[in-house]
Amino acid sequence: MARKKKGVLDLASLGTPLASIILKNLPYVLFLGFLGTIYIANVHYAENTMREIKQLEKEISDLRWQYMAAKAELMYNSKQSEVLKKVESIGLSDSGKKAKKIVVKKNLREDS
Repeated sequence: MARKKKGVLDLASLGTPLASIILKNLPYVLFLGFLGTIYIANVHYAENTMREIKQLEKEISDLRWQYMAAKAELMYNSKQSEVLKKVESIGLSDSGKKAKKIVVKKNLREDS
């Protein structure tokens, strides 16, 4: 006698009420599984985004400290006394005179 292969639809023929309930609600169960997969993927994406944000915040903090250190060093090196120390080696010195202010008066009427 040849045996007949049982398929998924033949589960309903088993006669159990549970099998018929499962087959009737199979699209709903598959939809819930799909929504669960989407939810899990969204959680993973959010966690990766949060890790990236934390890493970028740390990098910004480090760069801010580097900027402030470079700015402070520039302010110190641009003081007149520090500039004088550095240019003495090439033979420049402070003249000791006050700087003269040049004022240019602009004529209000333009003659052409």
